[in-house]
Amino acid sequence: MKSIDDYDYRDKTVLLRVDINSPIDPKTKLIINENRIVKSLPTIRKLLEQDAKLAIIAHQGDTQDYQNLIPLKEHAEKLSSLLNIKLSYIDDVAGPAAQNKIKSLKAGEAVLLGNLRYLSEEISTFENYVKLAPNEMLETYLVRNLSPIIDYYVNDAFAAAHRNAPSMVAFQEIKPSAAGYLLFNEVSALKTITAKPKHPCVFILGGAKISDAFGMINQVLANGTADTILSCGITGEIMLLAQDIDIGQATTEYIYSKGLEVFIKDAREYLNNFKGKIISPLDLAFEDNSIRNECDVSELPIDKLFLDIGKKTISNYSKYIKEAETLFMNGPPGMYENALFQEGTKEILTLIEEASGYSVIGGGDTVTAATKYTDLEKFNYVCTAGGAMVRYLSGKKLPLMQAMEN
Repeated sequence: MKSIDDYDYRDKTVLLRVDINSPIDPKTKLIINENRIVKSLPTIRKLLEQDAKLAIIAHQGDTQDYQNLIPLKEHAEKLSSLLNIKLSYIDDVAGPAAQNKIKSLKAGEAVLLGNLRYLSEEISTFENYVKLAPNEMLETYLVRNLSPIIDYYVNDAFAAAHRNAPSMVAFQEIKPSAAGYLLFNEVSALKTITAKPKHPCVFILGGAKISDAFGMINQVLANGTADTILSCGITGEIMLLAQDIDIGQATTEYIYSKGLEVFIKDAREYLNNFKGKIISPLDLAFEDNSIRNECDVSELPIDKLFLDIGKKTISNYSKYIKEAETLFMNGPPGMYENALFQEGTKEILTLIEEASGYSVIGGGDTVTAATKYTDLEKFNYVCTAGGAMVRYLSGKKLPLMQAMEN
């Protein structure tokens, strides 16, 4: 891939695609974690220092998380404050107002355009049902409206690298294109884990999006990247079910209601193929009369939801974490948003923070929790990506990487 250092942008119009999609408070609709915004700053600064006329495009939310589909006005305010400049914002993505604003930019000025996900061509349902190749995207609304008025295209959005959307893969077809600093940093950090990780290498996989975890378990164990998987969250409960451990009617029904029982078969296969390498929880936590209780997995009450790992599990997992030379975590061990079930997430993240091994954490919820309980500076790398990171670690081709390399 070409780097942004390979071009001279002085007095040129640059379209920069970043991923500043941020966690949003469901009540206030305000940003609660600025990690992705902060990580985008070096590339933006570089382009402005070179006197580029900078138009920034980004997304927030999607059809699958509609509650987070909001305008980017606050994002622009935060960028302005962090960059100590007046960054303009216009609530238009690629229409006449956006085009006129871009044309009026002077060298060293920047504008953040409206939420890309307000365009049907940029939402996940369009990608899933209208399967276009990059060269077929040149007539999409975004590309045909913006490409004539820009000189360069820069992508710094590794967190969206798994998306086959016009804003991610089409401009490379017709404009000189380069990768931003964050894109290179993300790939470099993940290569440290996948190419030649120091062993023992331990993966901690939790959270509710267990398709992410199951997407990489077989890959990282089969190719020798990981020596041990510490399972928690829903992934840990699926591993227990795969061992015919009764985790109670309430939790089992929840798993089936979400259609997650399909992963039980895979879990059995992984446990059989990689004996001793996938570690399951020893105890789980539940609420009883507004009090946290913990119980061994052999004695779980049938009518409770288990929303965190217990002390025995934390103690057991700590041994692996302390001995690891490489650590990777994706997905919190418990529902940390509830004070009763924050212990597992807080303790595991603290153990990783204090460990001597090379540590990488990633995924929106994981980073948000780490921001709450730890010092992010103490991790070797904090990845902005979730789905893209998982697919990369699973050995799958990422549309953005292919487009940039092509």
